[in-house]
Amino acid sequence: MRIGIVCYPTFGGSGVVATELGKGLAKVGHEIHFITYRQPTRLDFFSENLYYHEVDIKSYPLFEHAPYELALASKMVSVVKYEHLDLLHVHYAIPHASAAYMAKKILAEENIHIPIVTTLHGTDITLVGKDPSYEPVVTFSINHSDGVTAVSQDLKNETYKYFGVKRDIEVIPNFIDLDRFKKQKKEHFKLAICPHGEKLLVHTSNFRKVKRVEDVVRVFYEVRKQIPAKLLLVGDGPERDRMERLCRELGTCDDVRFLGKLDAVEEVLSVSDLFIMPSEKESFGLAALEAMACEVPILTSNAGGIPELNVNGKTGFVCEVGDIDDMKEKALTILADENLPTFKANALARAKEFDISNILPLYEKYYQETIEKSLEKVQ
Repeated sequence: MRIGIVCYPTFGGSGVVATELGKGLAKVGHEIHFITYRQPTRLDFFSENLYYHEVDIKSYPLFEHAPYELALASKMVSVVKYEHLDLLHVHYAIPHASAAYMAKKILAEENIHIPIVTTLHGTDITLVGKDPSYEPVVTFSINHSDGVTAVSQDLKNETYKYFGVKRDIEVIPNFIDLDRFKKQKKEHFKLAICPHGEKLLVHTSNFRKVKRVEDVVRVFYEVRKQIPAKLLLVGDGPERDRMERLCRELGTCDDVRFLGKLDAVEEVLSVSDLFIMPSEKESFGLAALEAMACEVPILTSNAGGIPELNVNGKTGFVCEVGDIDDMKEKALTILADENLPTFKANALARAKEFDISNILPLYEKYYQETIEKSLEKVQ
């Protein structure tokens, strides 16, 4: 198949999933065309089956904000026509689904039929999509997609709850590339951070309030009272400055390191003992899955789709959002020397269920079904 993938080219979960999906599809022989305003962060290797088409966003004095959606729709039209695509797969509803609908209608005028699959990732539904400024367009775009997938059952339920969606939504979970995300031999790194055998806790996110990074710092503060421990905070965002001030207030600066954005996050995960994800909203928990693939047990909130990934009491523990005391107790249980090896093994076993080799065929099957159903409608 010749597939166009539209996504945000950033560190965010939807962009990462879209890029890794495209790379995986290319490896098994599909021709993949990425359409976005910048080369995706994870599009980091050459393949004869991978192509990148940059959306040219021109600025004119008349426009206070450049009309990206129009430029994107025009680019989709061009790529579909000249690369003879079989399907467009748009990730994150806003504004990709509506731009794809516009492109579809323009192409129909030239008797070119292109099916559209829209994948819902989370905040495009649970946060941004609920905004009255966007809700009617989001609802319309979902209903007029030829296929719609969601990354968790919880997100599917949220979509039906808050939007007037009348069509079926297929749940296809996020996935992991176990060839990349696996425990690496980085003992020298662990020794440099934890020279006295301290337990190493880690958190990765974009440091937005919804990620509740403060809970991570406070849980670590409580754990550190009981056992020697260090904390690595990977990522950057609006909450970082406040977290640095909080560490100074708590007196934990010597044991907390802010690493900023990292491409090779698997190297950090390889030496970690516990991953903490206390988010108040999380459609799936891709960062937690990456940790599990590196044999790191996870301590999470019960938000959104996370409980569908984290098997409570086996791969880690699931706690109420904001319950610092419970998180502290559960963290200490996981980190106990007699428990940690079992939790690590269970985390890896669970991650293997989400290996890309298991999830990729689900997308291929869904693409084929969508194309066939779409053709039936045209005929």
